Amino acid sequence: MYLYVEPMDAIVVEIDELGRVRLENEQEFSKPTLQERRAILYAAVNEIGALNELIEILQDEGIFDPEPA
Repeated sequence: MYLYVEPMDAIVVEIDELGRVRLENEQEFSKPTLQERRAILYAAVNEIGALNELIEILQDEGIFDPEPA
């Protein structure tokens, strides 16, 4: 995973099953604060939206077909 979270000016690279995150250039996992969790969720939702838009554009142009013939 590589998710840039602008309000934190940080990159989330890993998350564990307990909801702890590991940021780029850090060795340890840490539990994000409420504000950090909200910022991470906001960044993730925005990234999903951007990726869905990218997929739609590429599919519409026939560049990418997830189900090959």
